[in-house]
This record gives sequence, structure tokens and C-alpha cells, in this order.
Amino acid sequence: MPSLDVHDTTLHYEDEGTGPALLFLHGWGTSSRTWGAQLPDFTRDHRVVTVDWRGCGRSARPVRGNTTAGVVSDLVTLIGALRLDRPVVIGSSIGGTFATELGVRRTELIAGVVPVGAPGYWPSMQAQAQAELVAGLRRDRAGTVAGWVPGWYAPGTAPALIDWTVRQILDSGVYIDEHQATADSYDPRPTLPGLQVPIHYLHGELDTAIPLEVAQTCAALTPGAEVSVIAGAGHMPHQELPERFNAALRAALARLASAARATA
Repeated sequence: MPSLDVHDTTLHYEDEGTGPALLFLHGWGTSSRTWGAQLPDFTRDHRVVTVDWRGCGRSARPVRGNTTAGVVSDLVTLIGALRLDRPVVIGSSIGGTFATELGVRRTELIAGVVPVGAPGYWPSMQAQAQAELVAGLRRDRAGTVAGWVPGWYAPGTAPALIDWTVRQILDSGVYIDEHQATADSYDPRPTLPGLQVPIHYLHGELDTAIPLEVAQTCAALTPGAEVSVIAGAGHMPHQELPERFNAALRAALARLASAARATA
């Protein structure tokens, strides 16, 4: 797996396929391996880049830079270094936050955004819950993660998938907890009306980690935005119901391309 030195860290990434570029961003504490069910499909007709952002997966685990601004800066460097031609950025959970912020801060670099179960403003309304989560991670990281992660998934999800997610998080660096500690101060709603890149929200119907109303509220504030609901899925629809998710993502990509042509 290739790596790239950016700022004060090293990122590991995969870059396969040819065609319009897609950049996939995983969620908190997991890794680019969570997109394994998407790679065989989308590398057939796209250039697909997946990356372990700082502190996660096979990337380095630096003390500093574990902020939204830090990760977005890493991604800007990655896009430039790989000469990605205005990729559509697909981000799961907090990866959707990073993708949205790329669209806000560096409009010229990307062609569109697809947040998947993105937290949006929700943590800013859950200050006490966020504080308890951070305290739990510091006190009993393994127990806290093991008790929290099952709620990300819809009922009936294979236990092996849940266990694998827990292992990925426990294998990531502890410094990424900074994202959780500061999540209650993030609210994208004031910036969404001015977003200059097309965005399409994908959200699991049964997501209890981030309610569907969050995506619907954010979409209502964003010109031209839409929400597609993945029936029967929770917070990780790309893993829970990959065929259904892949079909929804292809439809979203088609809508983003149409929107881009209309404004060209």
C-alpha cells in the first residue's frame, strides 16, 4: 500500500481504476478497509482513492493535527500530490464532515460531496453525551468502544462486522479522541447556504447514532441538495447493505454530475 508524507505525518492510501475520480473517507477510528464492498464495483469505471486519515488504520498516529482543519489540510495535500482531477468526495460519519468542509474551504478542488450518515450539527446538541463519551474513552477505552459501536448498526447485523469495527477503532491512535472532544463545537448550518459544490446526502433509515432528520435539515439549508435514504440500514450502510448502498451511490453520482453540467 503506497504512502504519502504530509505535514507532520504519513498517510497510507490506495489508488486504483481509471475514470472520474472518487475519494472515499472513512469514519472515526476505522480505516479505508470499511470501503471494501465498494471497491470492486466502482473501480470498474472510476479512479478510486481510499485513504486512512491521520491516526487511523495504517497511517501514522501523531499527537498534533487531529482536528477537522488538520485532516482537511492533509486531504488537500493528498489531492494535489496524486493529481486527482476534481474528485467527488464520499465520507462516512465524520468523514462526511471532512468532505463537506473540503467543499466549503476548497471549492475548486472537488466536483461534489456525498456525506454518508454525517454528524452535521448533531454533536453540538449533545454536549453532555460527548463529554461522557470522551471520559469513557479515557477511563476504559476498550469497554467504551465495545459498548458504543453496536448501536451504529441496524438490528440483525452480523456480530463479526461489529467486532471487526471495534478492533479497528482500538487499533487506531488515542489522539483521534480530540475529534470527539471538540465535536460539540461544530455546526455547519451557517455555511451550508453558501456551499458552491453539489452535495447529496446518503443516510441509513435506521441510523440511531445520527438521526435522519440531521441530513434532512442540512439538505434543506443547502441549494440543490437531496437526501437518499438507505432502507433497513443503520449508521454504516456501505457495510451493512453494500449492494443497496452502491446503487444509491451511483444514483447520487449521476445527480451530482447532472447538477455540475447545469451550472457549467
